[in-house]
Amino acid sequence: MAKKIEGYIKLMVPAGTANPSPPLGPALGQRGVNIMEFTKAFNAKTADLEKSIPIPTIITVYADKSFTFETKTPPASYYLKKAAGLKSGSTEPGRIVAATVTMKQCREIAELKFVDLSANDLDQAQKIIAGSARSMGFEVSE
Repeated sequence: MAKKIEGYIKLMVPAGTANPSPPLGPALGQRGVNIMEFTKAFNAKTADLEKSIPIPTIITVYADKSFTFETKTPPASYYLKKAAGLKSGSTEPGRIVAATVTMKQCREIAELKFVDLSANDLDQAQKIIAGSARSMGFEVSE
């Protein structure tokens, strides 16, 4: 028989360095999830990734306080900032250009993120990433 789902917790957790401090600890503690068990399992699963990459994580909490979790690929904004060599996007997107990224870079990011994007093919995924870049204040060049 399937377990009864009590709820979902969506968090952005740094890869390989999860610890029980806020915001992770309180979010899990509210639902009665064993915090140390989650941090150990998450750190083991993300050990092969670069440290401190933000990983979107969806934790499914069951009625018996057990849990499962699913990790996604890092956000497109992380990859775009890394490609541009910046810490953040433009303070005024549309007015101030923070950096320039190429369509080739957008395609590489789209290949990495394809499983998490709602695109049917790589060309559409590339356009999604290019749109994200523009909304961050990056200029997209051919």
